[in-house]
Amino acid sequence: MPLALATPALAQDPHAGHQMPAPPAQTPRTAVQADPHAGHQPPAAPAAAAPKPPADPHAAHQTPASPKAAGATADPHAGHQMPATPSTIPSTDPHAGHQMPAAPAAAGVDPHAGHAMPGAAAGGMTAAQQPVGNAPAPSVIRDNAADRVFAVRDMERARSILAKEHGASRISKVMANFLEWQDRAGGGGYRWDVEGWTGGDLNRFVVKTEGEGSRSEGTELAEVQALYSRAVARYTDVQVGIRHDLEPGPSRTHATVGFESMFPYWFEVEGAAFLSNKGELRARIEGSYDFRLTQRWILQPQAELGFSAEDIPEIEIGSGVTHVELGLRLRYEIRREFAPYVGISFERSLGRTADFVRRDGDRVENTTLVIGLRTWF
Repeated sequence: MPLALATPALAQDPHAGHQMPAPPAQTPRTAVQADPHAGHQPPAAPAAAAPKPPADPHAAHQTPASPKAAGATADPHAGHQMPATPSTIPSTDPHAGHQMPAAPAAAGVDPHAGHAMPGAAAGGMTAAQQPVGNAPAPSVIRDNAADRVFAVRDMERARSILAKEHGASRISKVMANFLEWQDRAGGGGYRWDVEGWTGGDLNRFVVKTEGEGSRSEGTELAEVQALYSRAVARYTDVQVGIRHDLEPGPSRTHATVGFESMFPYWFEVEGAAFLSNKGELRARIEGSYDFRLTQRWILQPQAELGFSAEDIPEIEIGSGVTHVELGLRLRYEIRREFAPYVGISFERSLGRTADFVRRDGDRVENTTLVIGLRTWF
């Protein structure tokens, strides 16, 4: 009988039953590729020669517990060691690479404080976030597009005209408020009140003159004022200058401080104080209003009050309220700058002034019909 030789048992192939792909014949391997199934516990080799279906490659993987939420699917690759993210994939974190500060202890602290954000202005705010009241003044435009097409000299001339027409222009006006004849006793009388000025919106040189007289006695009152006028509010000008009285004599020269203003609802008011070269202080205030009955018919009431700080007997002026004047005139504007009118005027001397008027034999009170012209150019 032949002797049987003892053959050592062969070790089991850990990849028995796996269909392993053949390595590429022409591609040199620079490094040993890790077996993605290393450490798997494969099933035992079949005892029979009959072929068996291949074992599950993910058998015995340690998978996480199924999520509690209904409908969630477990990750079939849980537990795999995934390769590192390729460096060519761009980072989606907008703060990648920033040196981030430590987490703030108090709520509400901006974790990005100190970062230089794009478009930020002074104080950490963009220009759109700046308060309107604190916004910086816009820079002067130096690069005008029109200069690329037209001559610079022509454009400079056009810009200077534009500046003048929007506040830098100098204009003039002459306004005759009263040019009238009065039906007085003794042959009637006349009166004028004219103002002219030249300048701009803020600064003006003003000349005023007013007075009255009669056919029998000639000019009884006459004055001229030369004033510097400065706009101090939207509808108010302050005026300073001198006033010279031509009649009655002896003539006087006064330092003058006054104002002209448009009150709410279009009441026109003006007033002035006068200090004469003899130390006499006087003042007056007057106002008027235009009731527009139609586009051309205007009814204008007018009032004036005079004041004096002391008696001035030689010109029939007493201390206190010196006189009051009330008028009502109806004008028809043939054109805005040419309007004839008719009306009535009432004047009365008051207080100590009335005493001086009686002493000289003049009338204390006068009511007259007037016909006149209001015009300007």
